[in-house]
Amino acid sequence: MSALRVERDDALLRVAMARPERRNAFDAALIGEFAAAFADVGDARAVVLSGDGPSFSAGADVEWMRSSVELSYDENVADALRLRAMLDAIDSCPAPVVARVQGHALGGGCGLVACSDVVIAEPTTQFAFSEVKLGIVPAVISPFALAKIGPGAARRWFVTGERFSADVALRIGLVHEVAGDLDAAVDRVVAELLSAGPEAARAAKELARAPLGAEETAKRIAVHRASAEGQEGLRAFLEKRPPGWRTRV
Repeated sequence: MSALRVERDDALLRVAMARPERRNAFDAALIGEFAAAFADVGDARAVVLSGDGPSFSAGADVEWMRSSVELSYDENVADALRLRAMLDAIDSCPAPVVARVQGHALGGGCGLVACSDVVIAEPTTQFAFSEVKLGIVPAVISPFALAKIGPGAARRWFVTGERFSADVALRIGLVHEVAGDLDAAVDRVVAELLSAGPEAARAAKELARAPLGAEETAKRIAVHRASAEGQEGLRAFLEKRPPGWRTRV
């Protein structure tokens, strides 16, 4: 049985972890399915990432961790690189990724949150970079987490491994919004994404991930202003009408 459920809804792609009985914990199968699902999202204009059941993701699966105890150094490196490939696939997904987070996001679950472009959490959600509690470190997820929360926050939460609330996650930048009605909040953000120019939204995500120098930014805006989508968007604004891509949503 697949550990991941992938559904296409017109311009929206929904990717859901489907192991609620294991609190959507990672194992080798789920990591492989994640990497494959995000490797090619086609022309999707937004991706919603979620977890079935009461928890978003509790991190590493206990049985998977048990099997890793006997791994050699080289096998551990290969195992970690597979996890990194999954996180890279989500982080570099060309379409914006919206994470719908509830219950718990622990360890690698926090890594998934850090890789997402927009993160909305329920008020009671608990987060933790919990690796140190197991005598290990959040090494693989650290580049993505540091990009979100910065070294100042990481020096507490990485080192203590303690759990923290959705309000703290919001304050340190791991989460963008805390919402009692999670589905309504996700739907509102998705609607905003679908109202943006499809190519412009993807290009804007690239800019957010890797800021450019002055000359390159000038070239980038020139390309988009002259593009068919840019021309349509500008003309629609001046003519006070919806742009053509909105009629395709």
